[in-house]
Amino acid sequence: MNTNRLSEAMEKALSDQMNKEIHAAHVFLSYGIWADDKGYQGIANFLYRHAQEERNHSIKFMEYVLNRGGKPKVEAIPAPPADPESLTACFEGVFKHEVDNTTAIYRLVDMALEEKDWATWNFMQWFVQEQIEEETLAMNLMDKLKIAGGDRATDESLFTLDKTLEKAPNDVPLAQEATGDNP
Repeated sequence: MNTNRLSEAMEKALSDQMNKEIHAAHVFLSYGIWADDKGYQGIANFLYRHAQEERNHSIKFMEYVLNRGGKPKVEAIPAPPADPESLTACFEGVFKHEVDNTTAIYRLVDMALEEKDWATWNFMQWFVQEQIEEETLAMNLMDKLKIAGGDRATDESLFTLDKTLEKAPNDVPLAQEATGDNP
C-alpha cells in the first residue's frame, strides 16, 4: 500500500529545500571559518551557530517528508561562495542568502496552496515566520556594522562588535526537540 501523502512534485520540492538548507549551513560555516581566520572569533561563533540552525532546518524538512510517507533525497551540495572581502560583504552575503531562501519558502507555500496540500501549507507557516526572523537578524548585523563604522570601523569598534556577537544567546533549538508548542 502506498502511504505517501505528498505529490511527486511536492516531495521533490521539499527535498530540494532540505538540500538548500544544508547548502545554507555550508555557506554560514564557510563565512564563520573566514571570520575565525581574520580574528573575529565572536562573529565566527555567531556564524557557526547560525550554520547549525540551518542544518536543523534541513532536518525539519527531512522529518516532514518522511512523516508524510515520502523519501527525501540528499543531493550534492554546491560549494559555498568565495570568502568575503570584508565584514560588510560577509553580512550582506548572509542577508542575500536569507532573502533567496525566503523566496524559495514562498514558492513552497504557493505550491502547497495550489495543490490544496493543507498539511504542507501548515508545516510551511513555521518557515514563513522563521524567515522574517532570519532576514531581521541579517539586517541587524548590517546595521550594527554600519554603526561601528562599516569597512572603515576602528579596531576598537570591531572588537566591541565581535564581543557583542560572541555574547549573543545560543538559542538554536534542535529540530528533534520541536513540538507544536515549541517549534
